[in-house]
Amino acid sequence: MDFSKTQTTFAKFGQFLAYYLNNDYQSIDSVKLEDYLGFKQACTKAFQSNAWFTEKNIDYALAQWAKILTAGNLKKWLDQYDTRIASDQRYNIGVVLAGNIPIVGFHDFICVLASGNNFIGKLSSADKYLLPAIAEILIRIEPLFKTRIKFTEERLSDFDAIIATGSNNSARYFEYYFAKYPHIIRKNRNGVAVLTGAEKRLDLLAEDILRYFGLGCRNVSKLYVPEGYKFDHLLSSTGQFDWLSNHHKYRNNYDYNKSILLVNRIKHFDNGLVLLREESSVSSPISVLHYEYYREIEKLNEVLDSQSEFIQCIISEDSNVNNSLFPGQSQQPDLWDYADGIDTMEFLLTLL
Repeated sequence: MDFSKTQTTFAKFGQFLAYYLNNDYQSIDSVKLEDYLGFKQACTKAFQSNAWFTEKNIDYALAQWAKILTAGNLKKWLDQYDTRIASDQRYNIGVVLAGNIPIVGFHDFICVLASGNNFIGKLSSADKYLLPAIAEILIRIEPLFKTRIKFTEERLSDFDAIIATGSNNSARYFEYYFAKYPHIIRKNRNGVAVLTGAEKRLDLLAEDILRYFGLGCRNVSKLYVPEGYKFDHLLSSTGQFDWLSNHHKYRNNYDYNKSILLVNRIKHFDNGLVLLREESSVSSPISVLHYEYYREIEKLNEVLDSQSEFIQCIISEDSNVNNSLFPGQSQQPDLWDYADGIDTMEFLLTLL
């Protein structure tokens, strides 16, 4: 498949997602009504089999990809690599897929295919319906993908290189088991936010904290706040996520973590939805948000740089915070925003 055809195929898939989300089941090449209905059934199965995959969050994830997968974005992304993508390049890339949020492995999926390689995906039991359903639509749009996509729930085999995402514990296993293969192995990371007290869009910050129940690697799990910071406005800004308190799994985590804080008499703030406690670690449990005080932005930038191996993204309204995104953008990465800052396409194109 030539380079321009790959771009066109992914752009058509983005169009499919837009039609699907608008219940506007228009034909795209060989994609017909029954394909939309089959995709809808896969989304329903994903929702029914994993309580964390609510219909809202599945649709949100799909909507982000519908916005990203445009002809212009794809061209901007792939133009920097196109002279190095060989149509006859066919390495088998094993991808160990995470299942913390819906279709979290989709970027790796399109990187493998766009680089001209074959995709062998080890599905997470938490997300085993969505990506295969996406693959079916892609194959309907471009049948040549059929021989280049394979999924398994068993141990990976017959691969030339590995991309694996998991916890810090599983990463140690991955590093041992896949040591002799070219690999990208990702560990736990989280988003952090830097507040000054002058924020105007704390409602958008709530999106960064609570979208996907806070389970994504780009979700904000820790705040850096100036000494003397008042949390009142922040605690009153999460109203759009009040429905989380009726979600049984989230509520169970909230109740458990609150009881731990109370029993151990740990100072905390509580708005009935999120628990804030002072803590130095970046990663926090579900329903808990860590915070730490700072004095000067310049010194904080140095601290953030020293903690970079634990941080996926930084959110702030203050432009003096290095490499920061405006609130509300943590779950809206572009095609050229790579997890852990490792250029996946570069890795795939330099395999020997």
